[in-house]
Amino acid sequence: MARRKAEEPASIEGGWINTFADLMNLLLCFFVLLFSMSTVDADKYEQIVTSLSESIDIFSDGGNAVGEGAFVSSGTSQKISMEEYFNEFENSGQDQELKDDSTEISDEEKYKQKLQDQLKQKTEEIYAEVSDKAAAKKIQDMVNVNMDEQYQYVQISLNGAILFDSGSDEIKKSAVPLLSKVGDILKIYDDHMIKIEGHTDNVPISSSTFKNNMWLSTARATQVFEYFTNQKHMDPKTLETTGRSQYDPVADNKTEKGRARNRRVEIKIYTEE
Repeated sequence: MARRKAEEPASIEGGWINTFADLMNLLLCFFVLLFSMSTVDADKYEQIVTSLSESIDIFSDGGNAVGEGAFVSSGTSQKISMEEYFNEFENSGQDQELKDDSTEISDEEKYKQKLQDQLKQKTEEIYAEVSDKAAAKKIQDMVNVNMDEQYQYVQISLNGAILFDSGSDEIKKSAVPLLSKVGDILKIYDDHMIKIEGHTDNVPISSSTFKNNMWLSTARATQVFEYFTNQKHMDPKTLETTGRSQYDPVADNKTEKGRARNRRVEIKIYTEE
């Protein structure tokens, strides 16, 4: 009888795989057990979320925390939050530009106010000086000194009846001393622009010399101009003349007293040199 060959033992080369799989299962169970026993500090998590929200304002529409089983909200809500964030960022830049513009406007207004205050102060000084000079020369009762409401000039007003006869542009001899004293005052401001204006009432003129009141008022202003330049040697470059006729009344032309006030010569000393 032939001898039977002994059977070889089964190969155990792949046996470690089963062992490794068992190990992985045990580790997974272990970490699941650990996670199930762990707790989430909800207060601390809420503080972190609040801090981030205040800093960048981007998670305000986010979902629930990890402890509640969700990381963020749906993609649509998150997208909207992102758009809001960038829109707010752009708007903040525009707000800053508007704030800068507002600051510039404020600075400009302050500068204008400073110039206006300086102009007011200078005009008040000239007004006080002219008033004092008129009093010193004893002509304060024959001239009217006042100041522009916008502080552009100081004005010396002379009654037309003192300077001229009715319908004439020739300066009366009796008015020369008055004009001479006024000229002495004006020479102090010879570097300022000085405007001489002739005014009349609204009664039509009946004269072969002058066509109308505009011509008469202009001629009277020119006569005063020539007196100051020829007799007081004032600089004609700083003197200006104009006729205003009846168009700038200071009183009602319906009365004789009002018409008398309207017939005048005004001399304006402008504050700015």
